[in-house]
Amino acid sequence: MIGRLLASRGRNLTRREALECYLFISPVCVGLLAFTIGPILASLYFSFTEYNIIRAPKWVGLGKFHDLIQDELFWQSLKVTSLYVVMHLPLSLVLALGIALLMNQKVRGIIFFRTVYYLPSVVSGVAVALLWMWIFNPEFGILNTLLALVNIQGPAWLFDEHWSLPAIALMSLWGVGGSMLIYLAGLQGIPSELYEAAEIDGASRWRRFWFITLPLLSTVILFNLVMGLIASFQEFTPAYVMTSGGPNFSTLFYNYYLYENAFEYLYMGYASAMAWVLLVIVLILTLLVFKSSPMWVFYQERQKE
Repeated sequence: MIGRLLASRGRNLTRREALECYLFISPVCVGLLAFTIGPILASLYFSFTEYNIIRAPKWVGLGKFHDLIQDELFWQSLKVTSLYVVMHLPLSLVLALGIALLMNQKVRGIIFFRTVYYLPSVVSGVAVALLWMWIFNPEFGILNTLLALVNIQGPAWLFDEHWSLPAIALMSLWGVGGSMLIYLAGLQGIPSELYEAAEIDGASRWRRFWFITLPLLSTVILFNLVMGLIASFQEFTPAYVMTSGGPNFSTLFYNYYLYENAFEYLYMGYASAMAWVLLVIVLILTLLVFKSSPMWVFYQERQKE
């Protein structure tokens, strides 16, 4: 009798704890359904419709995707974004790793320098864009002023279609502090005994970096590569704040063109189709990165087995 009573109380307690759990997580679940999953499914539906907010959606099947293929600005935006990724991603990965190696040194005041290099990555994107507009100013910007000191005539930067995209890629390096911090955490997780053993064996600093640091840091490199790839394809703020996609569509980023179609021209169906095309492109590239990872990523736990 006592055992049965205890079992009943246990079931009631378990049921109560389950109800309390569902009660506490319900705001997150409702928010996820209402503000994430709901809009995703709605955009998927709108991508197969003719929809401009004013009128009710009209089903057109794959018509919007067919329109994308015939849209020259769609291909231009995809070209600009791809070029930006090619310019920005390798530079940001290498620069962030280089800074992390410097910030991993045991010298006085290193915490201050780590903070200094990390802070720019948390500054608002609009504020950064406005700052760099002054830096890139062809007449009195600090960059051209410095170039003039060494007798170099600086270009018009954001006003020159040949230099506008490289200028934005250069500006994007301002925010490598986030990747630097992740690299730094990975570097500090590498056992110092490995470096000591390699140094005793006569390995040079370069060989220690190539055969110890890079392999043991490869999982971190993979993470930064994937996150950087996704973020690069979603670049938007510089085009919106600094160039409006010009000059001559040289900075017409994919996300900016999507924004124009959605919120300036109210082509919601067309913009939704663009969003899903971008999802497929990023998904394919991410899967290719993961597919290639066994060839260059060193998983220490797997090696132990």
